[in-house]
Amino acid sequence: MIITDVKIRKVFEEGPMKAIVSVTFDNELALHDIKIINAREKFFVVMPSRKNPDGTYRDIVHPINATARQNLESAVIDAYNEYLANVETEAEEEPVIL
Repeated sequence: MIITDVKIRKVFEEGPMKAIVSVTFDNELALHDIKIINAREKFFVVMPSRKNPDGTYRDIVHPINATARQNLESAVIDAYNEYLANVETEAEEEPVIL
């Protein structure tokens, strides 16, 4: 499966969770509610999950091998970094009103 789109849905400035994203595969399958987390100076991806009756969480969907996880994480984190770069560029280009 090829990742054909990554959409940054919501961004957070406070706390370790930095964004919620949706990923489209092969222009046919969408996966929502992937979280980007920043902890210990590193970004990583947390898959959508549900809470079990015992209070633990279980992923609803997840990559089944290291290569697939790396491809997904790279695409999502690259899209997030691109989003941040675009936000910075737009902020620099805004005219100052006096």
